[in-house]
Order: sequence, then C-alpha cells, then structure tokens
Amino acid sequence: MKKKVLLAATVDYHFKAFHLPIMKWFKEQGWEVHIAAQGDLELPYTDLKFNIPIQRSPFKSQNWMALKELKAIMDEHAYDMIHCHTPMGGVLARLAALKARKKGTKVIYTAHGFHFCKGASLSCWLLYYPAELALSLATDCLITINEEDYRLAKRHPFKASRIEHVHGVGVNTEQFKPMDSSLREKKRKLMGYQSDHFLLFYAAEFNQNKNQEQLIRAVTAIKNQVPRIRLLLAGEGKLLESCRMLAKELEADHLIQFLGFRTDIADLLPLCDAAAGSSYREGLPVNIMEAMACGLPVLATENRGHRELVVPGENGWLVKPGNVEDMAGRMLQLVTYSSGQRQLLGQSSREKIVSKYSEQMVLKQKSTVYVKYMDQKEVPHVQASESSSLGR
Repeated sequence: MKKKVLLAATVDYHFKAFHLPIMKWFKEQGWEVHIAAQGDLELPYTDLKFNIPIQRSPFKSQNWMALKELKAIMDEHAYDMIHCHTPMGGVLARLAALKARKKGTKVIYTAHGFHFCKGASLSCWLLYYPAELALSLATDCLITINEEDYRLAKRHPFKASRIEHVHGVGVNTEQFKPMDSSLREKKRKLMGYQSDHFLLFYAAEFNQNKNQEQLIRAVTAIKNQVPRIRLLLAGEGKLLESCRMLAKELEADHLIQFLGFRTDIADLLPLCDAAAGSSYREGLPVNIMEAMACGLPVLATENRGHRELVVPGENGWLVKPGNVEDMAGRMLQLVTYSSGQRQLLGQSSREKIVSKYSEQMVLKQKSTVYVKYMDQKEVPHVQASESSSLGR
C-alpha cells in the first residue's frame, strides 16, 4: 500500500505558488499526495484534493466546520505524514491531527514567518505566541524559514520534537534570471520605456503590511530630481484604490504604474533596474528572492526577512519601515549610481540566491527533513523540478 502525505494550508494557491517541487518529489518517492485547503484550483502532482472552508481570520465561525472536515479526512485516510502551512492551516491541521498523531502519523509545520517577532505588536505576541507554544506539543517537526525565527524557536520553550531551518521555499533560478542586455533594451522599448528610465519593481498584495504608500511618497519626494524614475507595482488588494488616489493626489501618477495581478513576473523583473520591498513584516519574501535571482539590487525596509537577504552596500540597502525620507534618499542613491555600480550589486544578489536559496538547494534541505520520518536510510535522489511563480 502506498504511503500518503496530506499537505494543508489556508488556500490552495499557496501550493501552486510555493510547493509544486516538493509535491513532485513526494510523487517520485512513490507517495500519494493529498491537498486540503480552500479553493478549487487544479494542482499537478495531486492524487486527492479537498476544498476546506479555512478562513484566514481565527475569529471566523467557518473554521469550526473546517476543523471537523479535516478530522474526518484524517480518520478516513490514515496518513503517514501531515505537513501544514500558513497560520490558520497550521492551527487547524494540527488540532485535527491530535488523534492521528497518537496512531503514528508524523505532523510537520512550516512557520512562514512567526507573527510574534522582534518589533511585532503586543497583540501579536498575546494572540499568536501562546497558540504556537501550545501547538508545538502536537508537532513532530517545526520548520522555520529564516534565521531569526529559528533562533527564537530554539530560545523559547517550544515542545516540538525537532526544530529545523530551511532557506524559504526556493527560487527557480532557471526561470528567474538576468536577461541579455540587447533583448532587455528591445523589450523595454516595446513596453514604452526609454533607455534612461529607471524602473523600480515591487510585487505584493496591497494591504497595510506591504505598505506601498511609503514607496509612492518616496518617489514623489524625488520626482523633480529624477523625473525618469518609474515605480512598477504589481498586485491587487483592498488598498489598491487608495494607493491609486494617493499617487494622483501627489501628482505622481504619471511615474507610478499599477500592473494588477500578473503571471509574468519572471519576464518583467529582468527589464527593471532595481527591486523594492516596503513591508513592515516578512518571513522570507519570495518576491525579493525572485528579484535577486534576476540580478537586481534591492531597496527594502528593515525587517527579519529583508535583513536575511539584503546586505547594505553589497546587494542593496535597508531603510526604516515607514520612513519616507530614508527611503527617498536611498532611492535617489540607486538612481544616480552608474549602470556598472548597480550591476555589481545585482551580481551579488544573484550569487546569494544561487548559492543558498535556489529551488534545488531548498529541495535538498526539505527532503533531508522528510526522510527522517519516511523510514528511509538515505536521502533519495533529488531531480530538477519546475515551479509556478505568479504575481503576488
């Protein structure tokens, strides 16, 4: 009988965006792969998929129904392993797996950035820290994706049987890579940009945490000094329209392009001159890693995820979250750098991703963790796999 793994998260898009390589890997080991999440996406490398009404907010009543459905699924299929992701996916799947774990099911949870961390609000610590501490008792392996979370988990009394650290979800460095200069120039012109335009790119959901307002105000602050700057913002979200209105009010809407939801991020990034990240909180941001893989310098706000990826002066700069003057100053510095100087920063970005955060490197790390619970004596062969990366 084939062994079975259940992968659970709040929404199924999470697996399409981040976990196709490991799903493919499980299939290559002869395992059945089941998915439990909200949504009706068709996913490859999947034997069974369950549309579960998991809600992001812990206060939604639908989560009780989701918990019951998860328990029923686990009772029926007797999984050998359950790996859960995202805050609510992790909470509900581990609660549902209490009975299964007593029968030998191994339960793994990946924290894609603790909500309680250095600089987090008191409310985050009061709500999420006690929950994670309690649920660690029902966790065979807690996986963290950045060094700060790993140190926090080791330092605090989490009771998971094992605490591991992997370098994020991995970036496909064959898909995300620099572009030949002549082809790059040709494509920029086709999109309506001149050779002297400075393209700054940020892909993220428009919400309070992602803080696109800081970038809009920073561009406005230097628009008279560098009228050739262009800020490209990809993504959707509840604050999209307010950001559009802000750009118009500041008379900077001609410098800012709202791209909407995009599935061609890998084609857009190599056309740009630098990448930005303005969020207050990050675990280990894929959007920044993809930009780095494309050889771009990075201008980002200081938080644990950005600190792990950006070394000031080596591959970009870090600024204080919410500090428009600080952001504008570094933005102006990047724009006025020569193309050669920016290229050196971008080369450092690319080298860092290839050596540490590539899809293949992370897949090897993850498979090493998995085989500790798979009754195998050695790590199976890891083959190259393709991932899907969409606009976020």
